[in-house]
Amino acid sequence: MRWFRRGSADNQIMLDPGRQQALVQEIRQRFSPSARVRFDEQAAALAPMLGTDDNALAVAVRIVRDVAEEAYADVYAQVSDVSRRSGHQYAVDRRNYRALWRHFGPHLRTPLFNLPCGFHPYIHVAGAVAVIGVHPARVMKLPGANALLAHLLEILDLTTSGWEFGSVPVGTDAAHLASRLISVSRQVIDTMDEPPPLPPPVRETMRSNRTTNVVDANNVVVGGINLGADMRRIFLT
Repeated sequence: MRWFRRGSADNQIMLDPGRQQALVQEIRQRFSPSARVRFDEQAAALAPMLGTDDNALAVAVRIVRDVAEEAYADVYAQVSDVSRRSGHQYAVDRRNYRALWRHFGPHLRTPLFNLPCGFHPYIHVAGAVAVIGVHPARVMKLPGANALLAHLLEILDLTTSGWEFGSVPVGTDAAHLASRLISVSRQVIDTMDEPPPLPPPVRETMRSNRTTNVVDANNVVVGGINLGADMRRIFLT
């Protein structure tokens, strides 16, 4: 068994990779899109499991990291395939997926589903983001949390870019995840002494004032979400 320690003698963080892997396996088995339980209910049941101790919080960070990294690999593969077929080279900027979706529109497939890690955005990511929002300062002291803000904002970008440029309907689960990603990103920023500048997609979206319809499982409009207004309210106050 390996233990990782971080911090002073008075405030040590001790992590057990074996316990973390056991928890990862458990949540993959217990929570999945094939279960006959609503995504939001699964996320709500999962979140307390990810907040029990530092190992559980480290798993929450891992969920966000794995989804961001594997989604990037998926987008990179899609764009590389287009480059090979077209003879034109297209770059993938992880800080600005929005620019890719503006260019390719519905020709890009959303990369957040069916990832090798087995994590689902509306279940595992939603649960992880919820618990990070409860313990942002503690989470940011964990080993490997330095890239958490970037990963949260990447997933936000990947969640929302298709709404405007890919003709992707906005379901209630997607809208809820986007809202939670915005608010928790701000909570993480507040733990930083010198936070980085907001990435281009966030700055661009904050200049907009567009309300997007939110639909239920039957494609009936049940509300709306104004990302620009939400981001201005949360990031600029």
